This record gives sequence, structure tokens and C-alpha cells, in this order.
Amino acid sequence: MELKIKGRNAIVCASSKGLGRGCARALAREGVNVVINGRNADEVAKTAAEIRAESSVIVTEVVADIATPEGRAKLLRACPAPDILINNAGGPPPRDFRELDEAAWHEGLTPNLIAPIMLIRATVDGMIERKFGRIVNITSRSVKTPLLHLPVSNVARAGLTAFVAGLARQVAVHNVIINGLLPGPFDTERQRGPMKIRAEKAGVTLDKWRAQLTAQIPAGRFGTEEEFGAACAYLCSENVGFMVGQNLLLDGGGFFSTV
Repeated sequence: MELKIKGRNAIVCASSKGLGRGCARALAREGVNVVINGRNADEVAKTAAEIRAESSVIVTEVVADIATPEGRAKLLRACPAPDILINNAGGPPPRDFRELDEAAWHEGLTPNLIAPIMLIRATVDGMIERKFGRIVNITSRSVKTPLLHLPVSNVARAGLTAFVAGLARQVAVHNVIINGLLPGPFDTERQRGPMKIRAEKAGVTLDKWRAQLTAQIPAGRFGTEEEFGAACAYLCSENVGFMVGQNLLLDGGGFFSTV
């Protein structure tokens, strides 16, 4: 399928590894110039080099923490007029809410709720003026069903989804389309960390814990960053102009629902 986004410019947050990297690579394969972002300079440089090797697009490296105003400003200086914005950030670790003081809540909500809203605020009006924009928020399956071990993530993801539900319907008339991608179990470093913590608490090995989780997935496996990236690229295409404020769940069928 022709996505018709060749030559567009994209900011992909937290894209030096994992699901963000999958999105950046998929967009680059479609001819989109990409800003690669992360907090580790070596990881950013490595991913940028990989994309340059497989795609003839402009790849810009931005080492920055999007949870800070300075980090977001650095991203926007690198790409002041993005056609595509992929909001993404690593989620907070598993903890019981009783262990979380006010500072811990702010620490978790800032990258996963406040930062995406601030980036949307900084870019959406330019997209409206140019009559093209695609914003994809990478949230979590917790938008559909809460993950009991991730209370801060539940709040942040649901809050961002609620905010976008209204905004998406205000800007769609200008061909600015906002949707969400809700990952379930994916084979990424970010998800292996919490799995290790939960396995230790359960008193089992990581391999046994992973096997137990895999058995609960109808698809019989964890997802890959490549297939996640392909879904993201589609949501950035010219073909989704009538798909407004939706949340696409990629979880291998784990969430049981008729709708």
C-alpha cells in the first residue's frame, strides 16, 4: 500500500530503541525524514546509523530528555515544523500505589502525560496551517484494561487518551489526525525490565514468567518492534484521514472484547 508520506518530516520521541525505533525505521522506509531521540548518545547514534544505512532519508540525532522543557525545545529546534509527531516515553516501573509519594507521581506523569501534551501544543497549529498533520501517541493496553501493577502508567495513559479524544475531533477538519497505538506484550528491553521485577517478586525465573505470559497471549508470542512500526507508519499515512481519535490495540488478542 502506498502511504503517500514520502518527503514528510517526523519527530519520533524515545526512538533510539524499542517501539520508538521500530516506528522511526518504518517511517524512514516510507521516505520520511526522521528525528531520532533518546537520552543515551551512543544508542541514538547507533540507531541513526542503522536507519541511514537502510533508507535514503535525512536522519537527525537529538540527545535529549523529553520530560524536560529544555529537551523538548531541543527537539523542536531540530524540526520546527514536523508533519508527523510520534509521542513515546518509557513507562514508570511496577509499584504499589501505597509506595508512591507525590514526587513519584509527578516523575511518572511528566514524561507520559505532560510532555506529550506540550509537544502537541507546540506543533498542532503549524500542522493546521499546512493542512496536514499526523500525531500518534504510543500509550498502553492499560487504556483498555488497567494493569494493576502500574498505577502511574494507568493514570498517565488514560489521561492523555482523554485529552486527545477531544482535541482530535477539533482538528480533524484541517487534515490533522490524532490517534493512539496501544502496545501489549512486545519483545523490547523496556518490557523485559518490569518482567524481571515481577518474576523476582513471584519467586520464579524470568524464563518461566515469560512462558506464563506467553501462554496468555492468543497469538502465542510477543510482538516485534517491526510490526509495531508498520502499524505506526500506517497511522501516519494519507489513508487515515477518516480515522479520528481512535486507539489501535496491538496485544496479540490478549484483551477479550467483542468491540
